[in-house]
Amino acid sequence: MKAGRLAALALALMFYLSLGGCHGSHRQSAFEIPEKFDESGSYEISFWAKNDTNKTQVKIYEQAAADFEALYPNIHVNIRFYTDYPSIYNDVITNISTGTTPNVCITYPDHIATYLTGEEVVVPLDELMDDPKYGLGGSDLRFDVPSRDEIVPKFLRECSIQGQSYGLPFMRSTEACYVNKNMVEALGYSIPETLTWDFVWEVSEKAMAKDADGNFLVNGQKVLIPFIDQSTDNMMIQLVKQSGSGYSTPAGDILLFNDDTKKLLYTIYEHAGSGAFSTFKISSYPGNFFNAGQCIFALDSTAGSTWIGTHAPLMDISADRVADFETVVMPVPQFDSEEPYMISQGPSVCIFNKDDKQEVLASWLFAQFLLTDEVQTAYAETEGYVPVTLKAQRSPEYQDYLSRAGEDYGEHYDVKLAASKLLLENVDRTFVTPVFNGSASLRSAAGQMIENVAKSARRKEKVDDAYMEKLFGDVSSLYRLDQINGGQMHGKAELGPLPKTAVALLWGLAAAWVLIGAYAARKFIIKRKKD
Repeated sequence: MKAGRLAALALALMFYLSLGGCHGSHRQSAFEIPEKFDESGSYEISFWAKNDTNKTQVKIYEQAAADFEALYPNIHVNIRFYTDYPSIYNDVITNISTGTTPNVCITYPDHIATYLTGEEVVVPLDELMDDPKYGLGGSDLRFDVPSRDEIVPKFLRECSIQGQSYGLPFMRSTEACYVNKNMVEALGYSIPETLTWDFVWEVSEKAMAKDADGNFLVNGQKVLIPFIDQSTDNMMIQLVKQSGSGYSTPAGDILLFNDDTKKLLYTIYEHAGSGAFSTFKISSYPGNFFNAGQCIFALDSTAGSTWIGTHAPLMDISADRVADFETVVMPVPQFDSEEPYMISQGPSVCIFNKDDKQEVLASWLFAQFLLTDEVQTAYAETEGYVPVTLKAQRSPEYQDYLSRAGEDYGEHYDVKLAASKLLLENVDRTFVTPVFNGSASLRSAAGQMIENVAKSARRKEKVDDAYMEKLFGDVSSLYRLDQINGGQMHGKAELGPLPKTAVALLWGLAAAWVLIGAYAARKFIIKRKKD
């Protein structure tokens, strides 16, 4: 075999093997910013937004588009509304392959990481943000937008992937525990300054006591689920963070499947088995049970605060079923009250690449417009979100809004404003999980384990180490986590033996280099003899 052919084979083998360590994400090239925005052209940009059937939010988006178009008459914004984020995510993934992505999209960094698997799909924003003309606070903008320093730094960092910003934060929320104070006190307890998991589990189990007729003593009803969690994804992620257990690394290593996770799941199994704990997917929305006096601890987003409490402005149950009690809004339960952690969540905005640079610039202008005080304040007031800019948070309008808690059961609903203040006061205690291609699937897998264990508890199925190992394998396979990082499944353990094909390739590579070396040595000896 000729040396050239051997070398080519060796290089091909090296390239093939290198693919196994790739997470499938591409660092997108910096966007070449036009010298000037072309006002003579006409641009239509599509904006995919999530409004959760909230008509007020629909009007805010529509008003933002109208106000923006008044400033830029040559740009028209077409809004497509979605009721949930997964639908937006799935449609974007589908449209990437056909080159028909929207211009601007409400999304999450986990989703953006998957979008980055395509070549030049998402526009990197760092250079755009810093552009003196059209960047944040730029001289040629026709509206007052915050500078980079006026966006909450922690929220802005959440949109960074592999050291590059691919999104702008739009709104932020966190998880809260909504507590029925009356029932806690009826059980002989006082609400502590910081909720702990031990406290929540203890109160929940005590609440399961019934009278001779089968009514729960604490509420006098036939129905009671003391503790219901709306998002088991977030529940597991926060449990893992608070306990110091492994979840994942920024490089995409999966650390979740370990003995510490098993211990957390055994605890969930115990309380789900007694009936003291359930989930949204199993029992339905926690706010419905909570408002009916059939739940003591409802774990839900601060953005869901308008649906929770005796006087909630939004409600899915009839007025005759609503119980009268005091709602206390608290951070999620903790393992260590001295070092609390709560998840940071909420939508961000990303921009997609197009052939026309002026169209991309028009999209960037609109994305920035969503950070103006008017849009930020108006949207934050619809639910328990908080503005992502310090400028909007400190504005007289927003501060006035916060000061009027309890004036009415609509815009100034006290539970909603308490939820907003909870996040504002605890931003430094929030965290996010590492973002990489596959991190969205890992989130789903984390929640799926809680769902499976809770269902097994209700079915009286035996849960032991063999069950847990099978659960880990099934969930990893279901969400294709075994295709990330060589299929690593158990924390920092070894990856295990290589597949036979990989071993064969490695041996072939070694043999090729040996042959190249032998050929080179032979040529050297022949040359020496001639000399």
